[in-house]
Amino acid sequence: MTSWCDCRKAPHWSRPTTSWCRRGERVLVTGPSGSGKSTLFRAIAGKWPFGTGVVTVPKGATVMALPQRPYFPIGTLAAAVTYPAEPGTFSNDQLAAMITAVGLPALADRLDEEAHWNRMLSLGEQQRLGIARAILQAPDYLLLDEATASLDEPSEADLYRLLIDRLPGTTIGSIGHRSTLIAFHSRGLRLTREGDHSRVRESKLEAVNG
Repeated sequence: MTSWCDCRKAPHWSRPTTSWCRRGERVLVTGPSGSGKSTLFRAIAGKWPFGTGVVTVPKGATVMALPQRPYFPIGTLAAAVTYPAEPGTFSNDQLAAMITAVGLPALADRLDEEAHWNRMLSLGEQQRLGIARAILQAPDYLLLDEATASLDEPSEADLYRLLIDRLPGTTIGSIGHRSTLIAFHSRGLRLTREGDHSRVRESKLEAVNG
């Protein structure tokens, strides 16, 4: 998977000039606030319309971006976890098993309950359901933008182990600030500011600062 973008017309954007990641890698992306980490992920996922450049994804590959605060449509819990797939894509047994696997067994029997789940659940619970959603969708490329940041470190580690176990062929990109994430990644990239843009550089997987 390669990407290039010269986005000097879009503030806080980055200018990657090398291969971003290769299939099957788990890449930890770091850098100071405002360097464009989240924007890079949005561009790769096709959700950033500003600037110019090229993002190349293998033909037929699926890309899923999971932000720090996942979106849940108003409706049943089953539909909320299934999103963006259509309701009914996964059986209740599949959904209940995955909700339990991410550490929310008390919600497994509430699949038919309708609610504003973004209001009902804590951010940590929402992040757990976001991971459940990602495993169910099984994308080729999964971009985690501080998607487990509201969890304590042991819980975050459990979810990363679950992702690696359930999605062995998925390329995972993570934005995070905890050094404990290093153990779950095979490669590091760091965004550094250079004037009006940022550049992606290879980075050793060591203590994360920013």
